[in-house]
Amino acid sequence: MRFHPIRSLVAASLALCALQVDAQGRIFRCGNEYTNDPQVAKAKGCNVMEGGNITIIEGTKPAPARSAPAAAAPRSGSGTERVDSTAQRARDSDARAILEAELRKAEERLAQARKEYANGEPEKQGIESRNYQRYLDRVAELKAAVARAESDVSGLQRELSRLPGSANPAGSAAK
Repeated sequence: MRFHPIRSLVAASLALCALQVDAQGRIFRCGNEYTNDPQVAKAKGCNVMEGGNITIIEGTKPAPARSAPAAAAPRSGSGTERVDSTAQRARDSDARAILEAELRKAEERLAQARKEYANGEPEKQGIESRNYQRYLDRVAELKAAVARAESDVSGLQRELSRLPGSANPAGSAAK
């Protein structure tokens, strides 16, 4: 008798496949749960899953909520605390100063964008004299930049008008 390595490899792979199929067994679906225990499946009235193998990955469980009162313990027990009026005025004035500085920068960006846009007719640059589409694209970008800058300015003016004690009406920021 002669030893046939191919036959032994085929036999071994068939044996492994049979073991793998047997290891998978039948899978039963019970609503949102799955089981491979036929007794549990019969007791719950589960359905046999047909088709292919399934993979179930359990989701992460949320961590228990940390006790918020412990973190807030250094503060006083009442939830209706008031900030000292002088401290609040100082915060408001700081916020106003920051917003006014941002408004000045935004107005400068708007002026620069409007200058570059030149009412929709900026000067052609380099290759744009030969490639009109490139010029049109740049004009569209400049128009969008002007719109963004105008939006930024109006948003900052709105924020300034919302601050308590707004002596300045919207749009009359100090320059």
